[in-house]
Amino acid sequence: MQTIGIIGAGKLGITLAQLAVRAGYQVLISGSGDPGKIRLAVDVLAPGAVSARSQEVAESADIIILALPLGKFHQLAPQYFADKLVIDAMNYWWEVDGPRSDILPDDQSSSEYVQALLPAAHVIKALSHMGYHDLYDEARGKDLPGRKAIALAGDNTADIAAASELIDSLGFDPLPIGQLAAGRKLEPGGPAFGVDENIQALRQLLG
Repeated sequence: MQTIGIIGAGKLGITLAQLAVRAGYQVLISGSGDPGKIRLAVDVLAPGAVSARSQEVAESADIIILALPLGKFHQLAPQYFADKLVIDAMNYWWEVDGPRSDILPDDQSSSEYVQALLPAAHVIKALSHMGYHDLYDEARGKDLPGRKAIALAGDNTADIAAASELIDSLGFDPLPIGQLAAGRKLEPGGPAFGVDENIQALRQLLG
């Protein structure tokens, strides 16, 4: 059984924990600091998931999902992510992160920035363009009608395949769209951001 580690225990992190537990994964989730701060919320909202410190989550997980504010990402220690598959589900938000130029180079997608800060990790952009409420409501088994799609971007074919398998198990059709630079299409302001569509409609939207 694979272990999914989620760093970030806000609405998106909790929703992803719920989906991962339902899919049969072992799930570790961290907030900021002491795991005791989120233990009750995790026990009530995502029973089966286990609260832990971010270092433990990163070290113990087979796949790590980043669901914390992008502006706080630099606080994480890169060495704990070496050789790990890291799903970047973070988005830049002015209200939370301040001016984009303060945290992101203008010529990079946010996931390229994450990859630069985690040089030994295998970063995939995914699970960021659909709202947490839609993620929870729209998850479907593979053969059920009405299944929606999640786009993903990455620089390595094997990493894309592994992330696609995770997305499929969570209840969505994976749609690879290219390298990490293409992740801009999934960011706020991009053509896929906020989109909740099936794979044919999403593919047409993204060209």
